[in-house]
Amino acid sequence: MERYQVAIIGGGPAGYTAAEAAGRAGLSVVLFEKNSLGGVCLNEGCIPTKTLLYSAKTYDGARHASKYAVSVENVGFDLPKIIARKQKVVRKLVLGVKAKLTAHNVKIVTGTAEVVDKNHVRCGEEVYECDNLLLCTGSETFIPPIAGVDTVPYWTHRDALDNKELPQSLAIIGGGVIGMEFASFFNSLGVQVTVIEMVDEILGGMDKELAALLRADYAKRGVKFMLSTKVVSLAVAEGGQVQVGYENAEGVGSVVAERLLMSVGRRPVTKGFGLENLDLQKTERGSIVVDEHMQTSLPGVYVCGDLTGFSLLAHTAVREAEVAVNHIAGKEDAMSYRAIPGVVYTNPEIAGVGETEESLQRKGIACRVVKLPMAYSGRFVAENEGVNGLCKLILAEDDTILGAHVLGNPASEIITLAGMAVELKLKAEEWKRVVFPHPTVGEIFREAL
Repeated sequence: MERYQVAIIGGGPAGYTAAEAAGRAGLSVVLFEKNSLGGVCLNEGCIPTKTLLYSAKTYDGARHASKYAVSVENVGFDLPKIIARKQKVVRKLVLGVKAKLTAHNVKIVTGTAEVVDKNHVRCGEEVYECDNLLLCTGSETFIPPIAGVDTVPYWTHRDALDNKELPQSLAIIGGGVIGMEFASFFNSLGVQVTVIEMVDEILGGMDKELAALLRADYAKRGVKFMLSTKVVSLAVAEGGQVQVGYENAEGVGSVVAERLLMSVGRRPVTKGFGLENLDLQKTERGSIVVDEHMQTSLPGVYVCGDLTGFSLLAHTAVREAEVAVNHIAGKEDAMSYRAIPGVVYTNPEIAGVGETEESLQRKGIACRVVKLPMAYSGRFVAENEGVNGLCKLILAEDDTILGAHVLGNPASEIITLAGMAVELKLKAEEWKRVVFPHPTVGEIFREAL
């Protein structure tokens, strides 16, 4: 029986980060992954979707180049080549992850791992002994129990990523991050897109005002949004299309589309690896309870990433993995969820960190809101002809930065500036003393301050 100081189940962002960190700390590590290293994020999530979206953004840029006094003729795209490039990017990064793990002496075991108890993991015919166990099993697509769902063909995000033929029309159930990113991609390539969302606004959890502005922008481009609308049935229509039955305040009806994309959300993977053998404390919703070191109610057993049920974001998982390994290695560290950035890679991007107006209202906490058009940034104006955007800062009564939200490119790249201010509990005057380079889009925060 092989013995290791750390055993990790799951090779996604949480798992491979923990494995590399533990190996670097000199600990003996075994990592179990049943599919491909990198998990959903690297193989069929974050990276491949952003690769496709960048191709769409480049195509959009070429089509509208005349706004920048550049002439481009016969603009087109090759979807099979876009998909092939996505696969090349994924392969390159997966190999990079494997190389880093190998360099830090991580034992990689391919196969389905099963927890025997807190100190033993079985994979195939072998049993591995460990001092510490990290569960990083990730999440899976949630398919809602809609009437007729088993009788119609539909896409998950995985299918949409590998599709090499454009449909004429696409219905998307769910207006969250995944739904909106695919709506952006297919809309850019000329597909008629309909987004059906059960609540009254897209991108739940993001700043509601900015989400509404983004929705209005895409509505102008031809995307149809059906908010506060519940999908009640699915059926195959004439010609093999999918008929989506719905009900809302206006009554009942249906949408017919050539393809259907399910993107109502994801749920943590809790079955299939022996979790029931550990008897861990759980929340009412079934998530695993962890402390500030990511340790569960069973000493020596840690949970990182989507299995905590907290944010289901790769960057959260990475930080949680670092905290867990530091605790195992005896280094002082603790997890903070004060400043977890959220980003939607549409065009334009939308990003936020910290509290929103809505979250503070629910908590009964008073705040002050400062809003500023992105046009106050010279760099933004230079690079976004005819495009509007908005920056919003949320401040406490004593001017401590509680949150920041941006609609406009490159929101994903500048939101970290605000995240640092939120995490460090900077007051407006303290953050304003930082020198911002000019001209940059990030200066919008200083202008708002």
